[in-house]
Amino acid sequence: MFLFAGALTLFPQLCMAQQQHKDTTIKSLAATDTATQKSQAVDTMGSATTPVNADSLAFALKPHPFQPNPKKAGLYSSIVPGLGQLYNREYWKIPVIYAGIGVATYFIAKNLSEYQSYRLAYINRINNPNFVDQYTGIYQESQLQQLQNDYNKYLDLTVLFTGLGYALQVLDAVTSAHLKNFDISRDISMKMRPVVTPYGVGMGLVMNYKQ
Repeated sequence: MFLFAGALTLFPQLCMAQQQHKDTTIKSLAATDTATQKSQAVDTMGSATTPVNADSLAFALKPHPFQPNPKKAGLYSSIVPGLGQLYNREYWKIPVIYAGIGVATYFIAKNLSEYQSYRLAYINRINNPNFVDQYTGIYQESQLQQLQNDYNKYLDLTVLFTGLGYALQVLDAVTSAHLKNFDISRDISMKMRPVVTPYGVGMGLVMNYKQ
């Protein structure tokens, strides 16, 4: 009977102690969550408000001029004449290149035709002295031979100059790609000026660079 009465007396105290422990645990967890949220908020704000380098941002936003690749320009011009100039955005050079190709083609065809005509007439004259052709009464055999040799030389020179022109347009494409954005403004200069030093008067080399 006494034990039952003691148990009834201690039971409310035990319940109160458990409730206090539960409340303390909940408050501790809430404080921990609040601190974590504040820490995350501070980190987020800190990362969001990190100062950005103004020079880097200006460089990234500044429009950069077109800079062609010299290897690509040379490759394109070697495949198709004028294509490298098109890649370099130097459009005015394309008509010049194709005008040169047209002139070279004309002279190659003309010299080849004249060479073959004189050669055929010369061979026919050798095989048959009485052979009649369009040069009969105009040129002798020796003259036909000389004309044949001359036009053969002209043909060789025309082919040689055509090859040089082809190589030059490839070289032009590569060089123009390298010098596309080369600065030739007045901010870059080199001058000779007189200089006065404690040891006397002399000449000095003054170089100005663009800032």
